[in-house]
Amino acid sequence: MLPSVRQLTILVLVAMQACSLAGCGTINERLAAGVSDAIPAWAGGMPADAPPRSGTAKYDEYMKERERKRLLPASERDDPPKGDEAQAGQAQGQSR
Repeated sequence: MLPSVRQLTILVLVAMQACSLAGCGTINERLAAGVSDAIPAWAGGMPADAPPRSGTAKYDEYMKERERKRLLPASERDDPPKGDEAQAGQAQGQSR
């Protein structure tokens, strides 16, 4: 049973559309990165506290601020040291 010309034409057209659709994902990685920044966090996008992308002016500022905080003594930093959380959890376990 040979396929008819109409069936063969439809099959070729569907195959061409599938191939062109698959190629859309590889067009431009920069475009994909820009679109992903526009997706809200509740829909699976970047969270609000995520660092900026490398290569931007905001990223350079972020890295300078991070290095400045790293050079500060631990007592002057804004964030609490990670050891305090562990010590608080151990103190609760001992008081029982």
